[in-house]
Amino acid sequence: MYFYKILVPFKNKTLKQYYPLLVFLLFNSCQYFDKQVPTEKELLQKELKTINWKEVDEYPSVVDCEKIESKTQRQQCFFEVLTQLIQEKLSVDTLAVLYPELDTIEVKVTVFPNSTIKFEPQFPQDSVAYDKVKIDSILQARLVDFPKVNPAIKRGIPVKTQFLLPVILKVE
Repeated sequence: MYFYKILVPFKNKTLKQYYPLLVFLLFNSCQYFDKQVPTEKELLQKELKTINWKEVDEYPSVVDCEKIESKTQRQQCFFEVLTQLIQEKLSVDTLAVLYPELDTIEVKVTVFPNSTIKFEPQFPQDSVAYDKVKIDSILQARLVDFPKVNPAIKRGIPVKTQFLLPVILKVE
């Protein structure tokens, strides 16, 4: 009982002195429980950083390859069909006659979101043995009337894709 008589006056006096400080701490501590809502710009920047811009969700494809389920096999099928079509269209031309030393040509293929295709021959930088303008004109004249190519898809949106295809002109 003795301690009770000493503690009760001390307790009341101490609480009265520190009461404003406790109220101040109580009201200021609420801000620690509030979650900061990120702004729209911050969310956009975070989402843009997570997107891999070098890869697409679905590669371009043709009707023959649509039934294949595997992403890599569908891509391989598309490249094989496109290479075969290019080789067939160029095999009936004078390209092999004009340039007998030219057995393989790199073709940069661009598939646009509206399903159009553009072909550009790629030559080594130090190559002066070929008439680039003539080869390009032959390619542009022959590489027409391709079957419909479905564009690549990135996050549900058709996108432009580019890739290099080695086209073999001479098969021995």
